[in-house]
Amino acid sequence: MRRKLNWSPRLISILLGLALLAPLSAGAQQLPRSVTVAANPPGTVFYALASGIGKVVSEGASFQMVVQPYTGTSTFLPLLNTGEIDFGINNAVDMALTYRGPNFKIGGRNPFLHAPNTRLAMRGAPLIISMLVKKDSPFKSVHDIKGKRVTGEYPAQLAVWYNMYGALAAGGLTWSDVKVIPVPAVNDGVDALVQGRADATIMAVNAAKVREADAAVGVRHLSTDCSSEGDARLRKAVPGYYARLIKAGGALAMVADTCTIAYDIYLTTHKAAQDRVVSSALKAIWDNVEKLPPIHPTFREWTRERAVDPDVTMPYHPAAIQFYKERGLWSAKMDEAQKKLLALNP
Repeated sequence: MRRKLNWSPRLISILLGLALLAPLSAGAQQLPRSVTVAANPPGTVFYALASGIGKVVSEGASFQMVVQPYTGTSTFLPLLNTGEIDFGINNAVDMALTYRGPNFKIGGRNPFLHAPNTRLAMRGAPLIISMLVKKDSPFKSVHDIKGKRVTGEYPAQLAVWYNMYGALAAGGLTWSDVKVIPVPAVNDGVDALVQGRADATIMAVNAAKVREADAAVGVRHLSTDCSSEGDARLRKAVPGYYARLIKAGGALAMVADTCTIAYDIYLTTHKAAQDRVVSSALKAIWDNVEKLPPIHPTFREWTRERAVDPDVTMPYHPAAIQFYKERGLWSAKMDEAQKKLLALNP
């Protein structure tokens, strides 16, 4: 004999409620069809890196990652902070300034808008930057540009102000020791050099814009100062920077052994980013990291081992932490670092 079910009004109400909630729960877990990764404009290294990351993620995840270029990284940081942009290609120094806010200064200034909601997804390769002059320039190193026309200000790309500030500091110089040629962003600085309005500018090594300038007028990178004193001046001026020597021929327009500046590149996101989006993007990069170096030379040092480091300047996204824990990269030391960074924006 079958038992007769007691379909009370209350039981029916509960079952109907669960049925209505089910589609909402499933929808909340659905991945988007596409996400954005913001970067500097075409011709820059950051645009090339964003394009490479976007290609690998689009091929390895169930959503597309679309590159969104901006005049400079500082212009899209407010959008990353609010979640209007999903990911960004940024650098460690910028993120220290924007994450920590106006009470933290480098070079006596911090013009970045406070972006406490930004989070780190992955620590990538070091960015190598170097001063640039025309190939027939008489200058041999940063020490020779005192009193010369040097690009500066960079209101649309604040990171480059610190790049040039650090390069000058490595040579024992300040902005008052040169004639500043105002430009909005890094590509404009190279244009000023090509057009003869500036004697020296600065640009990331192996940037497409350098190739363009070399084809137009002939350019070469100019050394800063790799002596122990120069490196100490650089590190003091901009925490996170360090000197790196590149041999002649080791990069585009590197016609002699050249002292350059290095600092870390980040794949960033925001704290409200969906966990599955972050973990899916990271898995696509992690599983296909060997596909990156052929896209751009900077990717040679974009490795799994570099993804996690206690000296990062911003906290990791929770989904990134879980991802790295599952792969044995997250340690107690990382827990301490994460706690300290979160405490900077209680």
